[in-house]
Amino acid sequence: MMLTLLSRDGCGLCEEFADAYTAAFPAQREQLLIADVDSRPGWQGRYGLVIPVLLDDEGTVICETHFDEAAVRTWLTAATKGTPA
Repeated sequence: MMLTLLSRDGCGLCEEFADAYTAAFPAQREQLLIADVDSRPGWQGRYGLVIPVLLDDEGTVICETHFDEAAVRTWLTAATKGTPA
């Protein structure tokens, strides 16, 4: 179960998002992949103006623009139970 944080170099909100995620879920730190939103045309076109965006393995948006601890917690709980969030 990997989560992808779409980010961009120099994005202060993206750095804050990653820090907040790590603080709230230190045990899941290794499950967070930080990816450049500009590295894929599909990402850039869809999410380039709303980063940071947290995606699950299937590309579903968990939260965007600001870290939403409740949304991530709901997703993690559902994922560990094997049910969709």
